[in-house]
Amino acid sequence: MDFKDLIAYKKAFQLSMDIYKISKRFPKEETYSLTDQIRRSSRSVCANMAEAYRKRLYMKNFISKLTDSDAENSETSVWLDFAVACDYISKDEHERLYSETGEIGKLINYMKHNPGKFGCNNNNE
Repeated sequence: MDFKDLIAYKKAFQLSMDIYKISKRFPKEETYSLTDQIRRSSRSVCANMAEAYRKRLYMKNFISKLTDSDAENSETSVWLDFAVACDYISKDEHERLYSETGEIGKLINYMKHNPGKFGCNNNNE
């Protein structure tokens, strides 16, 4: 199995692409702040998940990278809050995207609490 086959990865990748498309509408003055931040954090969820999967030989490394992924996912949800507060996205868009961050967070936490199901070797730390 490849990390791209993980449900959490697929959902995180799709969310990142949705955010990219929606953030194209953000004002120019947000280019180097909100637009950049929300794109980077949403993409980092996927990147950290990929790293975690490749480091699954060592459970502590696997969990550490998944924790980073979860943190980036939470950061993305904060940027979504700012986007709706600034009227850059609608409340419906916010609700849909925010809900996705919640779903992704649950999947990441499942992976952290069940590393053996993802090929982690409990004997290596």
